[in-house]
Amino acid sequence: MNQVHFAEKLYKKVKRRASEEGFSSVDDFVADIVRQKLEEGAGNLNHLFTPERIAHLDRISAKIKAGGKTYTMQEVEAHFDKKRKQWLENHAS
Repeated sequence: MNQVHFAEKLYKKVKRRASEEGFSSVDDFVADIVRQKLEEGAGNLNHLFTPERIAHLDRISAKIKAGGKTYTMQEVEAHFDKKRKQWLENHAS
């Protein structure tokens, strides 16, 4: 088995975070982070679709199917054009 060493202060932070996120060990937590980083580098975005995010997207989809408000691309572009213009006016040098 390979080992990775952390400074004591960092190890305590990692251990606390691992526990908060439900990992049974620091090793499992660190291995998960490394695996995610390696997958990101390969262009794999699956790690972004957590169960919580998928549930959120499912709720949005259900609202739309039930007749909730949707926006056309023209409405979206107009909204962001307006926001861009406001931002530029507020940040002009």
